[in-house]
Amino acid sequence: MIRRHFGTLAIALALPLAFTAAAQAQSYPAKPVRMVVPFPPGGGTDILARLVAQKLTEANHWTVVPDNRAGAGGTIGIAEAARAAPTGYDIVMGQKDNMVVAPWLYKNLSYNPVKDLTAVAHVAYTPVVIVTQANSKFKTLNDVVTAARAAPDTITYGSPGNGTTIHLAGEIFNGAAKIKMRHVPYKGSNAAMMDVLAGNVDLMVSSVPSALAQIKAGKLRPLAVTSARRSTSLPDTPTVAELGYKGFDVSTWYGLFVPAGTPKDIVATLNAQVNKLLATPEMKAAIIAQGAEPESMTPEQFGALLKTDYEKWKGIVQASGATIE
Repeated sequence: MIRRHFGTLAIALALPLAFTAAAQAQSYPAKPVRMVVPFPPGGGTDILARLVAQKLTEANHWTVVPDNRAGAGGTIGIAEAARAAPTGYDIVMGQKDNMVVAPWLYKNLSYNPVKDLTAVAHVAYTPVVIVTQANSKFKTLNDVVTAARAAPDTITYGSPGNGTTIHLAGEIFNGAAKIKMRHVPYKGSNAAMMDVLAGNVDLMVSSVPSALAQIKAGKLRPLAVTSARRSTSLPDTPTVAELGYKGFDVSTWYGLFVPAGTPKDIVATLNAQVNKLLATPEMKAAIIAQGAEPESMTPEQFGALLKTDYEKWKGIVQASGATIE
């Protein structure tokens, strides 16, 4: 009898909690949602984040506010998001750089991406492109390799920062081509872009979204993309693999994450709305126009990708010998 009363009491107590969770999901969002962008305005991450924020706002009458929190290869913004309350009102646009590469580069990161964040929605992936100033002496990637072999450590390449996939794409290419180019890290893509346009650095290794406008304007010359297949936005630009470096494949992905512990119903709501956007011709065209390739996933699929890449890039980073204090 006593057990039956306790069981009845437990059910009675659980029912309000269940109804509260359901009501919370149905009313979500009841206030503005902050989207942390862990890089400065103007770069590939910022462009995609603002596009998603804008379209979520337009389609659902939500208020999604981008908030740039740049620095340390994108890790400052990710750390801030990981510390936020798990209520669904703080989301972050993460990418391979700060989610699966940085943890193996930085010795004292305050977050573990697999444990402290929950994957919500994959948005897009993009090749990395190697570019130079339009009037540069380097007409092809082979020109760069020839010059770097003749004068090691004199050819410079900029990137959005230490510890990014883009930075390591340059280091991996150094190894594949058996050359030594000098890496020049910047705080975001825009700063690196300005210096390659001004001729202060020889090359830039960039996400396609960050470089596409300047390529289309004729101010930058794309030499190669680092993905396994050519970019939809740059169909005439060869892959590094096509140029003789078989198996070369470095690309990056972008997606939304929330602090671990965020209610599953809210995660499901966010995922459904982002995937609905990605299925529209307008959104697909907008992402492709920025040089990225749209691709939707369930939270489970995106979480599995995060874990797989997290382990994969441990070996890549260790083999490169790169570390950041």
